[in-house]
Amino acid sequence: MALLLEKLQDVKALTFDVFGTVVDWRSTVRHELIQRARDKVVSPAFGELPETLRYRFQGISDEGWGTFAQEWRASYGEFTQSFVPGETEWKDIDTHHYDSLRELLKRWDVPGVYTDEEIRSMSLVWHYLRPWDDSALGIQRLGTKYVTATLSNGNRSLLEDLDAHGSLGFKRIISSADFGAYKPHPSTYLGAVEALDCRPNEVAMVAAHLSDLRGARANGLRTIYVERDREEAWPQ
Repeated sequence: MALLLEKLQDVKALTFDVFGTVVDWRSTVRHELIQRARDKVVSPAFGELPETLRYRFQGISDEGWGTFAQEWRASYGEFTQSFVPGETEWKDIDTHHYDSLRELLKRWDVPGVYTDEEIRSMSLVWHYLRPWDDSALGIQRLGTKYVTATLSNGNRSLLEDLDAHGSLGFKRIISSADFGAYKPHPSTYLGAVEALDCRPNEVAMVAAHLSDLRGARANGLRTIYVERDREEAWPQ
């Protein structure tokens, strides 16, 4: 512990990745998908759908919805990593979650089960993800010594909702969207450093993803790794 404190002695602010690091997206999204499917099956509108479509939809098991959730999350990674500032047309994460959910329902061959309004509502589940059990108290305690801030690819309204929903207590809400880019683009890390009125070595990036930490370190930030279940794809 003494060694850790020594390494952090010049640090004034902690920036946190959110999805997977602070909140457990997997359990919340999986539960939402399962519950929405159960509600849909017993709704009057479901009986009006073509029989083959109803059969395919009812054939998706709870495990299947877990796989669906993982594919939804993977689409987020593909989207943010392929985004090129100044070249790619801007799209925020709320819009991506909506677009990718529509696309996934088509890919799973169950288009038309949900109305557009229902799909849009479902896509907002990412605003209400459950925090890991140690997140809120940990961030609140760290906030007594450091400036604690989000540094996430989520758009600002999404991050504000997660902060409120989980009683996380962040001192600052910083989104990569503030800089017109997505992590790990250098402008996101350096933009956060500037927003916090610090030098890069006075900010430590906290994340459960090594790629995020590599991006932060390459731009002079300190780094803190937090291990979370199934968040890092370790080699077998």
